[in-house]
Amino acid sequence: MSDRGSRWDEVYRNKSADTVSWFQARPTLSLTLIEHAGVPKGAPVIDVGGGASSLVDHLLREDYADLTVMDLSDSALATSRERLGDSARQVDWITGDVLAFAPLKRYALWHDRAVFHFLVDADSRRRYLDALRRASQAGTQIVMATFAEDGPDRCSGLPVARYGVRELHAMFGADYELLESTRETHRTPGGTDQHFSWVRLQRVR
Repeated sequence: MSDRGSRWDEVYRNKSADTVSWFQARPTLSLTLIEHAGVPKGAPVIDVGGGASSLVDHLLREDYADLTVMDLSDSALATSRERLGDSARQVDWITGDVLAFAPLKRYALWHDRAVFHFLVDADSRRRYLDALRRASQAGTQIVMATFAEDGPDRCSGLPVARYGVRELHAMFGADYELLESTRETHRTPGGTDQHFSWVRLQRVR
């Protein structure tokens, strides 16, 4: 975990948060799918791999009251805490690896736009799904994006897995119902188009 965390710390030390390829000034699809999930504003919500993302800013403005952001990189989380100022105290910040996550609560909504497509081996994916199961219960919704089949095959120098909607849903198995899906073309700060697959799932048992 420390080696991977150090790698992402280096990324955020060398680049400002608004120049990395995954930057979004407004994470529109994340916010739309979270709104569609309809979880109560006081229910626990976690952004896995949230790092320096502005999603937490928007959720705070929309009065979500039980927010957690997890990331391998403390530098990325520090960027968000500094940006939020006093509002950062309203958020639980976890520097850690989701593959070893031992949650203290179960979440109503699990958001991930940054982690799952980096898991290129079956054991890592199994550990991720085990962590999700520990952190969820029947009724928990999952909002997730990965690179689509025609998306990049590497990100920040690392290989990634690419998924269509059916393939992505299949990774989760029969305990998760597909409620909604879409595709996104993300324009990076450098002007490159990247294609993403999005799903909104619900754990049914």
